[in-house]
Amino acid sequence: MSHARMPALFLGHGSPMNVLEDNRYTQAWQQLGEILPRPRAILAVSAHWYTRGTAVTAMKNPRTIHDFGGFPQALFDVRYPAPGSPELAQQVIDLLSPIAVHADQEWGFDHGSWGVLAKMHPDADIPVVQLSIDGTQPAEWHYQLGQKLASLRDEGVMIVASGNVVHNLRMLRWQGAETAYSWAENFNQFVRENLNFKGDAADHPLVNFMQHPDAQQSNPTPEHYLPLLYILGARAMDEAITIPVEGMEMGAISMLSVQIG
Repeated sequence: MSHARMPALFLGHGSPMNVLEDNRYTQAWQQLGEILPRPRAILAVSAHWYTRGTAVTAMKNPRTIHDFGGFPQALFDVRYPAPGSPELAQQVIDLLSPIAVHADQEWGFDHGSWGVLAKMHPDADIPVVQLSIDGTQPAEWHYQLGQKLASLRDEGVMIVASGNVVHNLRMLRWQGAETAYSWAENFNQFVRENLNFKGDAADHPLVNFMQHPDAQQSNPTPEHYLPLLYILGARAMDEAITIPVEGMEMGAISMLSVQIG
């Protein structure tokens, strides 16, 4: 059975409350689910599974993880009962060899993955496997993992990465939230301007993002930025890049989303 090449997505997920809300971000995610080809499976890469070493969910029925606190009970009541796919998990393990990938039976779907997938595919009827982000590895390594996983796109698998290219919770604006910090705007614009870079990973401005003067303030820790590199790595050089939706929330969270293909 042949498949057209699936798009690859990086979605700026923002607050878990987006799951309960209807706004321009959630409407964009919903529209993507409606207009893009239906995948046979989804490989999710979430900022919220940040590990030592690499793991992939390999169970048949992953649980819904509510990895947050202080939100309404309605958010904790949400379940995303999509099936897993041990077969896809094994395929990921094989593709990433010789990297040792742990076939995980404990994790499930954290809100970085189910928070966006619940809007894209609310029926939860597409198998989903989640890949962890190895926090011990440099940025170029994550980009190269995206390159290794790219072939899945030609087999009906959509890669959906989730994070935020600017993510500084300590600097959130509770008043004047509609005005972004200049450093956040500058770094976000840097990302936008370099999405189309064509060249080696070693020279890619977005792989070498920490060289930007506002990178440290925009990403005090890198886990919300790194999922973008999986998508950029999975891109064929001739593929178009588009931005389905963008915006800055509370001064210091970028909701930029990126679509490959």
